[in-house]
Amino acid sequence: MNLLSTYYAIPDGERMILDEMEGIKTDEYLYFTISANNKEIIHMEQAALAYYLAENNYKQVAIPIPNVHGEWFTKYQDKKYLVLQVQSIQDRPHISHGKLLANFHHTGANYSYEPNEISSYGQWKELWIDKITIFENQIGQEAKNNSNRYCELLMDILPYLIGISENAIQYVQESEHETRYHETDQSTITFQRYQSNCLKPVIWTGDLMYDHPTRDLAEYIRVKLLYGDQRSMDEVSLFLKEYQTIRSLSVFSWRLLYARLVFPIHLFDVIGKGFLSVNHDQSYERLTDVIKNQVVYEDRLDKFFQYAGVDNESLHIPVLHWLGK
Repeated sequence: MNLLSTYYAIPDGERMILDEMEGIKTDEYLYFTISANNKEIIHMEQAALAYYLAENNYKQVAIPIPNVHGEWFTKYQDKKYLVLQVQSIQDRPHISHGKLLANFHHTGANYSYEPNEISSYGQWKELWIDKITIFENQIGQEAKNNSNRYCELLMDILPYLIGISENAIQYVQESEHETRYHETDQSTITFQRYQSNCLKPVIWTGDLMYDHPTRDLAEYIRVKLLYGDQRSMDEVSLFLKEYQTIRSLSVFSWRLLYARLVFPIHLFDVIGKGFLSVNHDQSYERLTDVIKNQVVYEDRLDKFFQYAGVDNESLHIPVLHWLGK
């Protein structure tokens, strides 16, 4: 019995793989079946964002569709699934990446209803404090239950992780008093971890979030600072310049962007994956690699406003002076 044909009346089509997702292509649409592992409210809030984007000419957005019984979630072989429909995949965009993301944020800012579960707007400080607390407890538990080089590395890096996170939290807290902001600082549709999603053939519903637009800017820049070369720094400069031809960044935006880059999300992400893995040797290698790159990351972050073409001193935007030292 086939889930698509039985529960969605979708005929069999051409098999295809896109972004490591397996789907089928029919005469009209592309269809992908995904596990509905999150809370239903999260899936439905993301679905609402996806439908809004699709209605505003983002035809490459994968939208959840109801089954033949009018239900969004389908139980099949003791598991719960969603089926996503894509009207058309995106060809190579005709405008620059920076402008493309700025247009996306402009469209997303006109979405009328703020979600509850998938919104992080104005909550970075609290969410980061919670993250530190959870990770500190989890790392302590891992070290207690296991005696190996990975857990030793976790304990070694913990003071640094807490210290730099507290720097970022304090910076956000101080930035909350910044009065130089404007309309582009309002909440918009963003991505969980922006990795040039606007350039990809499909925008996946499960990647959507609701937050301050600098979330996406920071996550794009983070990867460049962490893994890129000098050419990547030039790409950061161009990306920000092109973005601002459509949506200028206020002093408040620059402060949020900088704070998010200071907060070591990339370290938390790698450690978080390690919690889910039983292969401690592999987790050790991954964490070791990102720690090595952290030295380069800090040095580049120290020069961030220089790369961005922003005179932070004349604008009275503070920086962490110990970076790159």
